[in-house]
Amino acid sequence: MSFAEFGGPDVLQLVDAEEPHAGPGRIRIAVRAAGVNPVDWRVREGQVLGAHPVELPSGVGLDAAGVVDEVGEGVTGVEVGDRVFGEGADTYADFAVLGAWARMPEGLTFEEAAGYPSVVETALRVMREVGVRPGQTLLVSGASGGVGSAVLQIARERGVTVIGTAGAANQEYLRDLGAVATTYGEGWVERVRRHGEVHAALDLAGSGVIRELVELTGSPERVVSIADLGAPEFGVRFSGVAGSVPAALAEAVDLISRGKLHIPVEKSYSLAEAASAHIDSQAGHTRGRRVLVI
Repeated sequence: MSFAEFGGPDVLQLVDAEEPHAGPGRIRIAVRAAGVNPVDWRVREGQVLGAHPVELPSGVGLDAAGVVDEVGEGVTGVEVGDRVFGEGADTYADFAVLGAWARMPEGLTFEEAAGYPSVVETALRVMREVGVRPGQTLLVSGASGGVGSAVLQIARERGVTVIGTAGAANQEYLRDLGAVATTYGEGWVERVRRHGEVHAALDLAGSGVIRELVELTGSPERVVSIADLGAPEFGVRFSGVAGSVPAALAEAVDLISRGKLHIPVEKSYSLAEAASAHIDSQAGHTRGRRVLVI
């Protein structure tokens, strides 16, 4: 899957391309599933060129799960035929090169595994950046998507109380993940206040609530956004640059293996349906993850 110009979902084109190969420190996989992340359509629109430089024409996708079929120079601990998931470049494809990977935990399907890499890395990063500690309360705006699902479960494991906002249809889902659930929309700030002091907040949906999150926490330094490019206007950090993906994958494997983290796949698409997946991702209201099945 490729795009030759920045724009809407219609710029995505299914094309024949040269197969990539694993350079030093990299592996190539036969892709079985690719995760669909909001950053994918932000890159397609040219929104985040500072963090994700693009040379046109460009492939699409960061996350994937599949079977190793080529191992680059200097790589140890993985062999052709291993089932892995990880992060790389241009993963909406039959073959993709990964720069960070881990063996898939037992019991995960390729579809499920493809939904974890960027999501868990982002969840761990923003929780670190916002500085929330055990015993404190974290407010998560837009809590039912992939990153929110991970944050809620990781926070519960770390002894952090979470208040999550989501649509009415996702309230039970948030409660199942250990959050205090409330709806967004008119009166949401007062509904949050009824649950007590908020020590930190994450904006995961970009729904124009930065001012209110600052008000609820008492300081812009206690708020981090991954979705509102205007957040810095309020003194709030916009987090868009990945930290250590290998460390995040190792933590994901540990949490999944111990039954402490599960992110459901809300919907699967074929590679040819990538534009539809982007349209749905941009519309929001996701419960868990969207993936492409290759």
